[in-house]
Amino acid sequence: MLSGIRIIDLTTVIFGPYATQMLADLGAEVIKVETPGTGDISRYLGNGVPDPTMGSIHLTVNRGKRSIALDLKKPEDAAVLRDLIASADVFFHNVRGKAIAKLGFDFAACEALKPDIIYVHGTGFGQDGPYADLQAYDDVIQAATGTTSLLPRVDGDPRPRYFPSLIADKIAGQFGAQAILAALVHKLRTGEGQEVEVPMFECFASFMLVEHFRDATLDPPIGPAGYPRQLDPTRQPFPTSDGYLAIVPYTPESTARLMALLGSADLLATPDYEAAKAEGRHMSLIYSEIARKTPAKSTAEWLALFAANDIPAMATRDLQDIKEDPHFAATGFFRHRTHPDVGAFHEMQPPVKYGAMPPRDLGFAPRVDGDGAAIRTEIAVRRD
Repeated sequence: MLSGIRIIDLTTVIFGPYATQMLADLGAEVIKVETPGTGDISRYLGNGVPDPTMGSIHLTVNRGKRSIALDLKKPEDAAVLRDLIASADVFFHNVRGKAIAKLGFDFAACEALKPDIIYVHGTGFGQDGPYADLQAYDDVIQAATGTTSLLPRVDGDPRPRYFPSLIADKIAGQFGAQAILAALVHKLRTGEGQEVEVPMFECFASFMLVEHFRDATLDPPIGPAGYPRQLDPTRQPFPTSDGYLAIVPYTPESTARLMALLGSADLLATPDYEAAKAEGRHMSLIYSEIARKTPAKSTAEWLALFAANDIPAMATRDLQDIKEDPHFAATGFFRHRTHPDVGAFHEMQPPVKYGAMPPRDLGFAPRVDGDGAAIRTEIAVRRD
C-alpha cells in the first residue's frame, strides 16, 4: 500500500518506532538511524538471546526496517543523513527541539535539502507551551494526564498508579502514523511537504478524555470528570465455579435477557432499582447481582447459555496463554517464523486487512547498522 514511500526514522524507544513499524507493515521503506554500537534503546526491551541488541520487543516494533548507524556529531555521518533526507518523503525524529537544531536538522535545514519533505517531530509536550523542553516517558504522561488517578477511583486505594502498559507511547505512535499518512495525502494532492508536530501529552490526553472528560466538557460543568461506567468498582470480571467471565449487559434489552437467565428478573421492578436508574447508578446493582449468581455454573456452561441468548460474554484468559486462542489460530494472527539472526519467534500479523494488499511476508527486525554498508553504497551511486 505504501510501496515507494521512503521514511527516515531517527526515533527511539516505542513511540516513534511503533509508528514507523505500522507503516513498514504497509510497504513503506523505513531506514532506521541509530547510535553506533549500542543502537536504539528499544533493542533492549525484552530479552535478546544470544544477542542483547536483538531483544524480543525489538523484533516487533522495528520489523521490516533497515538500519544504519550514524554519529551525527561527525561531519561525515551528518552528511550521510543529509543525503538520506534529500531522498526521502518523510523524516521522523523525537530529538528535543534545541538538540536537533544544534545538530543541523531542524525543519528549515531539512526543507532546504528536500523542499517537499514531510518533517515529523515527535515531542513529549507541545512546543508552544511551558512544558516544551521537559523530558517525557510513558509514566510521566500517564501522571500528567490524570490517568494515574483512575484505578484509585475504582478500588478506593488512594495511591496513584500506572496503567500496566506503555499505553501513552503506543497511542502517540498511532497518532504519529496517522499524521504521516495525512501529510502524505496532502502531499499527493498539492505537492507540498510540511512540518508536523506529534506531542505525546496532547495525544494521550485526547485519547483518555474521550470518555473521561464526561460532564466537565460543559461550561459550567454539570458533573465531575470521569466516566462512571468505567470507574464502577462492581464492573469487574464475574466469578464462575471454575474461573471468571466478562459479561456486558450494555442495552436495556440485553440487561433484561441476562437478568431472566440469572433468575433475577424481579430486580428490575424493585423500587431500589427504579430509584438507582433515575440517578444513573443502576448498573452497580446489576453488576452486584451478576456476581452473586454466576458462581452457580462453570465458565463453559455460562458461555454456551449466553451465546444462545445473544449476551456478550468471554472467559478471562491469562496473558501467557493468549497465543493459544482458537480465534487467533483460525485467523493466522500469530505466525511462527525464523529470524535469520535470532531464530524461531512468534510474529503478530497486521490486524487490518486490505482488499488491495494481499498477505505478504513482513520484513525482519535488523541488526544495528545491519544495512549500513548497502545504504552508503546506494548514496554513492545516487551521487554519481
